[in-house]
Amino acid sequence: MKKQLFVFALLLLSANLSFAQSSTEQEIKKLSMDKWQWMADKDIAKLTPLFHPQAKFVHMSGTWTTPRELEIIETGSIWYKKATVHDTAVEIVGNTAIVWNRITLESVVRGNDAKVEFTVTEVYQKEGSAWKMLALTFSSVRDTHQLEK
Repeated sequence: MKKQLFVFALLLLSANLSFAQSSTEQEIKKLSMDKWQWMADKDIAKLTPLFHPQAKFVHMSGTWTTPRELEIIETGSIWYKKATVHDTAVEIVGNTAIVWNRITLESVVRGNDAKVEFTVTEVYQKEGSAWKMLALTFSSVRDTHQLEK
């Protein structure tokens, strides 16, 4: 009887840990999707607390810091009009979350329309009760690129 109770307790604990992880993954996935909308809306008020002050942003034309990324979004130097997310993978390691989104990004870059396939890597770290983005990297890929999960 004790053995059965112990096995049941382990199964219950395992189910709770699995749910907690998927709940965290869902939270991060939603945050990532919200971020794309905030970028499209040029909503600096919502992006500022999300972007860690020391974050780095890697684009096709360069790498820059949080203040520069926020300026670029606010001025429309790059307008992230629409990110169509085709696939997402999330991994949680301790208080760090890594998100890979395979997207088609419709944007306006220095006045020119662009539509490009990317895999975007996002790194978040939990600080207190909030997630902060540490890195956002755009990798140009073929439209046949697949995320391995």
